Amino acid sequence: MTTPTIGVLALQGAFARHGGVLRDLGAAVVDVRRPDDLHGLDGIILPGGESTTMSMLLESSELFDPLAEALDDGLAVFGTCAGLILLASEVIDGRDDQRCFGAIDLRVRRNAYGTQIQSFEADLVIDDLDGVFPAVFIRAPEVERAGAGVSVLARLDGDPVLCRSGRVLVASFHPELSHDGRLHRLFLDEVVTAGQ
Repeated sequence: MTTPTIGVLALQGAFARHGGVLRDLGAAVVDVRRPDDLHGLDGIILPGGESTTMSMLLESSELFDPLAEALDDGLAVFGTCAGLILLASEVIDGRDDQRCFGAIDLRVRRNAYGTQIQSFEADLVIDDLDGVFPAVFIRAPEVERAGAGVSVLARLDGDPVLCRSGRVLVASFHPELSHDGRLHRLFLDEVVTAGQ
C-alpha cells in the first residue's frame, strides 16, 4: 500500500485543514459524513471542534456505531482536541448523554486550558520527531490520567498532550494549524507500515 486512504470526520470542526495537510503529504482523503464513507479507509482523523456537538452529530448521522465497530476492528485513528475527547475512555466534565469511543485509556477534562480567547501556541519536544513542534492549543482538553498501555509522546508543563496506544494517536492541540505536517506524516507512516 503506497497511497493510504484516510477519512476525515467532516460533521463539524476543523476537518478541511486536516484534509489539506493529508493531500499535501500524498494521501487520498475522504470526507466522512455517513456510514458508507467508512468503507475502504486505511485510517481516520477525528478533528477538533465541539465534542458534545460532534457526539450528537455522530448519533444523528448514524455514524457512531459503525465507526465504533471500525475502531474496535483496528482502524487507525488520529484524534485532535475534540477528537481526543471522543476517543478517551473517561470524560470528567462532559454532558451526561455524551458518548465516547473509549479507544484509548485516558481520563480527560474538556476546555481545561481555557476559553477561546486564552488560546496559545507552545513549542513541544515530541518523541520520534527532530526539533520542536509548534502546537496550537484552542480550548484544549487536559489529560488527567494516562493508562498503563498508553505512551506519552509529548508533555506541556508535565501534563500529557500527545499520546499513543496501538493504532490510536491523540493530541490535545491542533496540528493542522501549525503549518508543520510532521505529526500527520507520523500517522501516515504508521498506517502504511501496518498495511504492509
